[in-house]
Amino acid sequence: MKVVKALEEEKKDQEKVEQEQMTENRSSYIRFKKFHFIMLLFFIVFLSAGITTVAFSFGKEKVVPAANDRQEFNKLYEAYDTLKNKYYKGTSQNKLINGAINGMVEALDDPYSDYMSKDEAKSFHSSISSSFEGIGAEIQEKDGHITIVSPIKGSPAEKAGLKPNDIILSVDGKSLQGMNSTQAVTMIRGKKGTKVELSIQRPGTNAPMSVPIVRDEIPIETVYGEMVDDKIAKVQITSFSSNTSNELVKTLNDLQKKGMKGLVLDLRQNPGGLLDQAVTISSMFVPKGKVIVKEEDRNGKITEIPSENKGNPTLPLVVLIDKGSASASEILSAAVKESAGVPLVGEKSFGKGTVQTASDFADGSNLKFTIAKWLTPNGNWIHKKGIKPDYEVALPQYATLPIINPDKELALSTSSTEVQTAQKMLKAIGYDPGREDGFFDEKTKAAVIAFQKAQKLPVNGVLKGDATLKLMDLLREKIKTSDTQLQKAVEVLKGRMK
Repeated sequence: MKVVKALEEEKKDQEKVEQEQMTENRSSYIRFKKFHFIMLLFFIVFLSAGITTVAFSFGKEKVVPAANDRQEFNKLYEAYDTLKNKYYKGTSQNKLINGAINGMVEALDDPYSDYMSKDEAKSFHSSISSSFEGIGAEIQEKDGHITIVSPIKGSPAEKAGLKPNDIILSVDGKSLQGMNSTQAVTMIRGKKGTKVELSIQRPGTNAPMSVPIVRDEIPIETVYGEMVDDKIAKVQITSFSSNTSNELVKTLNDLQKKGMKGLVLDLRQNPGGLLDQAVTISSMFVPKGKVIVKEEDRNGKITEIPSENKGNPTLPLVVLIDKGSASASEILSAAVKESAGVPLVGEKSFGKGTVQTASDFADGSNLKFTIAKWLTPNGNWIHKKGIKPDYEVALPQYATLPIINPDKELALSTSSTEVQTAQKMLKAIGYDPGREDGFFDEKTKAAVIAFQKAQKLPVNGVLKGDATLKLMDLLREKIKTSDTQLQKAVEVLKGRMK
């Protein structure tokens, strides 16, 4: 397989345009062929990201109707005047206007639509820069809660053990109740080296967990490749940013030189990103002319986006997905599954099937809102449903264990859910405590001592600080080496390579 060099040259010509214009509409994609396009961007949870997938459009054009021209605004103006002139204490004009816009957006009951203040918009824009400072997790508002979509690979959030669907209850003791995802991102982000403490409620657990995280610089590197054996390669795409297709081309060319004959494309924990990148990458594996994605506008008009294949659709391919795979990663998964017959392995995906656009106001604030549905090549709308893999495979049970707060001491005669989690972790890495009911007895202490001796840690039979962190690190390594989903994907791929 050889990835055509023309794709790299084409992307270089587009790079300057991509940095200046982004939006999500069908006409922009048509202009893409003429190198005058506006990029489409999806929201799931972000980044940060700080939020889930995003889209941009820039412009200063405003329509501000006069009261006499638009009678439906009379009530709004009357309410504004009443509060401005008669409220028992002074209030700012901007506060009232921003509150009115916020109210309109919240009335949509759409977690992917937000009004952002100037500071929030600044944070929003930084999510597509080469790097940002924070914890590195995509979030979204879901059912009235701020929820993790997925942590970014190698980020402090991932190292702290945050998982998709974890609910963030508070940040440094301040509740997130009633906040949208953009407001939550502003609170969670901060300078490199500073500490933030999150209160996390994990589905299936009774008590919230306190998770301290030290913020760091989060680079936007999105493609990681390696050879699994002498013929099969695994490439993980962590998000779809402006340079992802270039990164993928380079990675695939490098892997080809190492003997790659088949590919496992890993989209697990991928919250999405730019639509044009999902389309370009899908085109590398979907035959030319086949449908990649469909968009349905508010009037029910459906527009198809076809593959302009510049890669090798005959390369044996299997795609890995899980509940953290959202938006643009779901577009790619559905495209290769329905238009190229590529099998999917893992767990059902997140389920985000809407398209957003964002527009800056002259004062630096920003409005983002949903403009369309996206459909799979077969016309399926996966919103809130997700994509079911062809081969459903779960990770081992210990892969979903909650985080243990390293500041909390777990010692002899204590009893808690944290002790129960620690017992399960110890057993998973080969130090059987003899029980998993949450009571720290002599056998549990003996298992901790054996673990501390083997890892050259201070031996005291107590889990706290470095001992707790090392325990969680070893569990992550165990999960990586016992990746049942990857093992199944390789098995399926080998069957396709015969």
